[in-house]
Amino acid sequence: MDNLPGGQSYFADDQIFIILDDLNKEAAVQTALDAVARRHHLTHGSETATNGGGARFEYSRGDQRTHIIHIFEHVTAAAPHPSNLPASAPRLAIIIDDLGHDLPPVREILQLPYPLTLSVIPGLPNSAEVANDAHSHGDEVLLHLPMQAIEADAKTEPVELRVGMNSNQVDQILSTMLETVPHAAGVNNHQGSRATADPALMNALMESLQHRGLFFVDSRTTKETVAYDTAEKDGVRAAFRNAQFLDDTPTQAAIVAQLNRAIADAKRKGWAVTIGHPHPATLAVLREQLPQIESKGIKLVFVSEVVK
Repeated sequence: MDNLPGGQSYFADDQIFIILDDLNKEAAVQTALDAVARRHHLTHGSETATNGGGARFEYSRGDQRTHIIHIFEHVTAAAPHPSNLPASAPRLAIIIDDLGHDLPPVREILQLPYPLTLSVIPGLPNSAEVANDAHSHGDEVLLHLPMQAIEADAKTEPVELRVGMNSNQVDQILSTMLETVPHAAGVNNHQGSRATADPALMNALMESLQHRGLFFVDSRTTKETVAYDTAEKDGVRAAFRNAQFLDDTPTQAAIVAQLNRAIADAKRKGWAVTIGHPHPATLAVLREQLPQIESKGIKLVFVSEVVK
């Protein structure tokens, strides 16, 4: 990737994502790739099966890994889970952030038969597999877009949207990140307390989202954010987190209390968006509490159903 501050490139290796309409074609695709690799003196390295079929493998030149190949099957998403509540019922959207690092928590989430929105950090070894599995399960996928934080000691991703980037840089970064998160219906910010408060950067982002038809969810990591207002001004469908994070305190008792607050917010406002993370305590609370949501008169929905 060119023109990033400091001469950064997004990946240390080239990552190639191949989605096939029929996994029976996988062997032929690998044979063709191996033929190209041999012409460039590359060696086919370790291979692992992906969840639900497909494969992930590497090419190297000598001791240097040059490519990581991900092969998945295109699967039509499952039908949305039906609700017995009327369309006018208060709606609650739950986003699970920070996915893509590990597969076991995602598999736990996908066992929950309720509409959840899964937000995937791009460029991680499991990003594409998580996004593909979530889509196949019928859940909604977001790109969890890394952005600059205010805090000097905040953990940063290899590439993130930073204040001072121009519209071409923003568009290039967004394009590359979306390649690693297939099926993304929209974007929400990962950190971003500095970035989302910058009007110029948010204008550049909304321009890129608008011509891709993607919506934006402002995670509201700062009171100074202008992201939602900029999206609204630029004609990008958008929503924002208007309930507390579920698991700032990652204990089951605290998460239950936050979920109940989100339910109360949804009843008072007509809708609410809350955000959690794949902590063991969060997943335990979702397993226990989600079956009771509808009996409280709350319709659990994907976040796309509250954007406007």
